[in-house]
Amino acid sequence: MSESAQSLRANAPPGLMHRLARLLQSRWKSLVLMIPFFWLLIFFLAPFFIVLKISLSEATIASPPFLPMIEWADAGVMRIKIVFDNFAYLWNDELYVNVYLSSIKIAGISTLLCLLIGYPMAYAIVRSNHTTKHILLMLIILPFWTSFLLRVYAWMGLLADQGTINNLLIALGIIDQPLHLLYTEFAVYVGIVYTYLPFMILPLYANMEKLDWTLLEAAADLGAKPIVTFVTVTLPMTIPGIIAGGLLVFIPATGEYVIPDLLGGGNVLMIGRILYNEFNANIDWPVASAVAIALLLVLVLPMMLYQYVQGKESEAK
Repeated sequence: MSESAQSLRANAPPGLMHRLARLLQSRWKSLVLMIPFFWLLIFFLAPFFIVLKISLSEATIASPPFLPMIEWADAGVMRIKIVFDNFAYLWNDELYVNVYLSSIKIAGISTLLCLLIGYPMAYAIVRSNHTTKHILLMLIILPFWTSFLLRVYAWMGLLADQGTINNLLIALGIIDQPLHLLYTEFAVYVGIVYTYLPFMILPLYANMEKLDWTLLEAAADLGAKPIVTFVTVTLPMTIPGIIAGGLLVFIPATGEYVIPDLLGGGNVLMIGRILYNEFNANIDWPVASAVAIALLLVLVLPMMLYQYVQGKESEAK
């Protein structure tokens, strides 16, 4: 540090340096907090408004295949043309309504299955000893080291009519003829549950790891049976983990495309397949964008409502 800087610092009032340090600290915190906001602005809000603009435009045979929203007349007058027919078309066509309902049903049942399978697995991991816990967690994360597409193709080989599962059942004498497992709704459920099960287990594990297990011992000392202890103590404390895992499974499963396409073989329609058809087969970008916006609203609005209710409950406490 130079002599002039040392002299300035030595002669500064005692409170000035403290205020300057607090100012720099607050500016640094603001800069750090701005990074996620810029991330959301660039990678979420900007694409969202682009898709929203396309959904409010009119389809045409051109490149790009939609008319501009803003047009300039000869006299320099700006004209804004907004079309809501694309959203009305979704509501009036039973295909889109049925596909939305089917996607929500499949995603909801898959989320429930992931919860029923993942909850005891997360509980067992938490209650394991230190070494076993790390081994089990590694086994849960291990599928992420393999390509998602390869794992789906592996299930195609397992569920095929002449696949591993049917051959094993025939060899054991359980069935005489191969079961038609592939290209069914059952295969889609299997693929979604297998793929998204880690997303349910990991939030549950993180939540259970913070639990106060002495409460279970206290409930047992007071004479509560294990099922009563689970319902009255363990389950309420793990609700945040259940909600986090449920959202991590339900949201991507609703818009899933690869699993219904490969394991369902086109027999199980979900909204991801409809989006693909509208964008690439029909080349109707406005309707496809309207489908995407409607799906986003279906998923985001319940989340916003839940956060609002949670905020009100926190304020009440």
